Amino acid sequence: MTPTDHPVPVLPDVDPAAWREANRRLLAKALGEWCFEDMLKATGTEDGGYRIDLNSGTTYAFHATPGAFGWLRVDPDSITRTATSMLGNAIAQPAWDALQFLMEAATTIDSDPSTLATYFTELSATLAVDAARLTHGGETVAELRALGHSELECRMTGHNLLVANKGRIGFSATDVRQYAPESARSLKLLWVAVHRGLAEFRGTSELSENGILSAELDEETRSRFTAVLERAGVDPRSYVWMPVHPWQWDHAVQTLHAADVAQRRIIPLGDSPDAYLPGQSIRTMANISAPDRHDVKLPLKILNTLVWRGIPPHCTMGAPVVTQWLRGLVERDAFLTDERRTVFLGEIASVTVRHPYLSTLDQAPYQHLEALGCIWRESVSARKDPDERVRTFASLLHVDGAGNAFVAELVRASGLDPQEWLRRLFDTLLVPIMHVLYRYGVTFNPHGQNTLIGYDADDVPVRLFLKDFVDDVCVSFTDVPERGPEPDGHDHVLPRKHPSIIKQHVVDQVFVGHFRYLAPLCAEQLGVPERTFWRLVRQTILDFQQQFRRSFPELAGRFAEYDLLTPEIPRYGLNRDRIVVTRYGDRALRHALFPNGTHPNPLAEG
Repeated sequence: MTPTDHPVPVLPDVDPAAWREANRRLLAKALGEWCFEDMLKATGTEDGGYRIDLNSGTTYAFHATPGAFGWLRVDPDSITRTATSMLGNAIAQPAWDALQFLMEAATTIDSDPSTLATYFTELSATLAVDAARLTHGGETVAELRALGHSELECRMTGHNLLVANKGRIGFSATDVRQYAPESARSLKLLWVAVHRGLAEFRGTSELSENGILSAELDEETRSRFTAVLERAGVDPRSYVWMPVHPWQWDHAVQTLHAADVAQRRIIPLGDSPDAYLPGQSIRTMANISAPDRHDVKLPLKILNTLVWRGIPPHCTMGAPVVTQWLRGLVERDAFLTDERRTVFLGEIASVTVRHPYLSTLDQAPYQHLEALGCIWRESVSARKDPDERVRTFASLLHVDGAGNAFVAELVRASGLDPQEWLRRLFDTLLVPIMHVLYRYGVTFNPHGQNTLIGYDADDVPVRLFLKDFVDDVCVSFTDVPERGPEPDGHDHVLPRKHPSIIKQHVVDQVFVGHFRYLAPLCAEQLGVPERTFWRLVRQTILDFQQQFRRSFPELAGRFAEYDLLTPEIPRYGLNRDRIVVTRYGDRALRHALFPNGTHPNPLAEG
């Protein structure tokens, strides 16, 4: 074999300076979030800064701006590290290495070597993506304003609360470049036929199995796929058709379901004619060839942001029935449909495939049971107005390479006073969520990707889009007559929780998970002090409660039941859960989070 037979390795396309800068920013985030979650203790210093003394003998010092809920917003350029040298003297040096910090903090945060080594992998993978972004740069916020929903999704940088938010265990570096949203590379989905002995199709009442195929595949493609089955000598009517992510087909389906593939219970049909872009969740695909066609949610056997990214069979089975029930509830509500024009992006069809062997194994780890299935969801393009721009709530937190915030760009483009624009945002976002909460005892999981804002031609917020219903819609276990009959038959498809937990979804996802970060951006770039920001949020809640009390006086007691203004709120630490509590043990079920202390609530102040 000659030397030319070996391809020259392609070096990672990351600039060394960008690597250091990505580390510096992530180190600041880790210090802030881990103190916020009570994994580390920061004490004040005489110069007005803070310090953290680690059990390893190393001290990290920094300056930070105190924020809402007791959060410290750490200045990345202020961080220093002090450790005793070989000569016995301790010298403070500028600190930038987030991976070194993880190793030095290991005993202080009370984790074990196995967990730390795996978490190191997640942190390193996150840094590699962040450094690549810095190396290549990106669009300005003004340029981002012109992008469509799917294209803008590819420019986002991941979950706000989680430090290692792009861990993607299971993906290789090549996989990241091929399939991760930040790569913005379109892909074709593989369609397969699954024998009805394994697969079950479900849809809402108006949508048949043939209806979804006609909507998603043109006639020529359907004929081509039918011919594949006929050549295989099987009856096409005995199979359910569904898309599969190409990575999943290669890395999970052909191995876990090798027996089914070998025995023609699963037959590959060919690629989809349409191209798709992945969203921030990676497993949800938006059709960019025909944007009005449905989004497709597909399982991926990778670990990212705390859980394996499969789709549980109870979710595929329950998605259409939850959508049907929710629509029946909210579409009869004139306030939501006529006055607020709230859009609920329904999960209108699904295919469930249970593993014929592993599904019989008691306590089998869930990552092996969720390899094959799909959910079709209504697309944003199909539901928005022609001149309406729809963007995820998370996009407001995006900051471009020049340090400009997307929220500030939208406010400038609108021509409105910043406080007036924020009032419109809070009203658009919070009022439908509170109405559903107070009237029906129902909440969504309104984090930044599930919650979308519709803007008019001047980039003023006008209405709310909500998605991700099954498993993310929760109902109170108290008696709420307004809900009517619920869609639980033999299967439990709606999680029922105490009202205090129901309201916590709103508090954690909207207030702690997004407003905590949005408030300082508005202070710095829009001149709206944080205290004013939170006062505007509180006033939005109080104004709606007054309006709700006039419309439904008999339900006013629910303000206390779902109290959003309580002085203290439970603290749920996502980073702590991964590193200290749950770690990386293989589990039969996705785990529940448990509170660890409380936060002061900025909305409690009058």
